[in-house]
Amino acid sequence: MSSAPVKVKALTDLKIVKRAIAEQARQRVAQASAQAKAAKQAASDRELFIRAAGAVQPLPDKRHVLHKKELIVPLAMQYQKDEQAVLKEAISDEFDVSTLLDTDEHLSFRRPGIGVDVTRKLRRGDWSIQRQLDLHGLRRDDAREALGQFIRDAHKHGIRCVRVVHGKGLGSPGKVPVLKSRVHSWLVQKNEVLAFVQAKPADGGAGALVVLLMATRG
Repeated sequence: MSSAPVKVKALTDLKIVKRAIAEQARQRVAQASAQAKAAKQAASDRELFIRAAGAVQPLPDKRHVLHKKELIVPLAMQYQKDEQAVLKEAISDEFDVSTLLDTDEHLSFRRPGIGVDVTRKLRRGDWSIQRQLDLHGLRRDDAREALGQFIRDAHKHGIRCVRVVHGKGLGSPGKVPVLKSRVHSWLVQKNEVLAFVQAKPADGGAGALVVLLMATRG
């Protein structure tokens, strides 16, 4: 059932109702005005703060952990290229070794400070040959790099006595032992080499050298 309309019994009651409605309207207008004023004041305060403090960045969330980027380990390829370049530059083909060799029939070599007894012991075989490098069939550049690497590795592993086979040059044009003189020059330029002599006939004779390397520092 719908409610029956309220009957105004007297003119006085009608005035009371009108005043109540007007009061409610006035309160709504005042409330709306107050809200608008508060919003305007907040915006003004925010603008003043930004002008005074500058742009504000949010603080990082400490609940999140920043993981450091993993460093990429460079490949050893460049290191190997550098090592080969050093080996190549450290041994020159223009080095004149003739003045450093002992003027005996085998052109042996010993560094300053190394006694004659050292080359004598090398010839006798007092040091046992621990490793060997055969340069037969290699071109000059390949032989130079192979010899440099061989001497370096042997010294690093504590090897004291090695044999280097360079051949007698019988297969070279004019049967001139070109590689033999090169090997002499290259070995003299290697700091690890203390002395060398021509090998005994049983160990290669004129086609090989017995080389004494300096001891590895502990």
